[in-house]
Amino acid sequence: MTAILTNLRNAVIAGFVLAALLAALSLSVWGEQIRPFWPFVFRWLHVISGVMWIGLLWYFNFVQIPTMPSIPDEQKPAIGKHIAPKALFWFRWAAMATLATGLIVAAYNGYLHHAYTLGLMSGVTAHTVIGIGMWLATIMWFNVWFLIWPNQQKALNIANKYPDLAADAKAKAGRTAMLFSRTNTVLSVPMLFCMVAAQSLFGAS
Repeated sequence: MTAILTNLRNAVIAGFVLAALLAALSLSVWGEQIRPFWPFVFRWLHVISGVMWIGLLWYFNFVQIPTMPSIPDEQKPAIGKHIAPKALFWFRWAAMATLATGLIVAAYNGYLHHAYTLGLMSGVTAHTVIGIGMWLATIMWFNVWFLIWPNQQKALNIANKYPDLAADAKAKAGRTAMLFSRTNTVLSVPMLFCMVAAQSLFGAS
């Protein structure tokens, strides 16, 4: 057990193995009662990706950004050179995975175009609600990939891509990244409301 828990890769593999065993049990025991399996798999992956994405978004905004001013200057490089780049890697790819799996779930359930047209093509309220959530998530994904990540690369000189960038330009890039990260924090609350409400209040698939 210690060999599993002291190694992150092994721990993650163990988690997926346990989930696979539960899936096999579900199919064998309740196979005739459960819904089609693959839409469920992609919804599950969508939730896992979303937890990683929003969890890191809130880590940045509730923990790292507010704490940075109180960290001694000589210790800040450890955050900028080691922790932040790794967190940003998982952050942006979790955003990509969340959006991709969400689109697959919507396509599987037949409401992708209805949601992105906010229910105007179907007249179904649930499509309007989940559509608002999907548009908010899409805007957040865009902010991650095209505004937050490029500016963080400049601010932190990730992978030594901007070694000669002036200090004021780095500060401006860092502030821009922070503002759009804070924007995503704001949008994450109504986005999650829409995703939950579409199913719990309006019965979307």
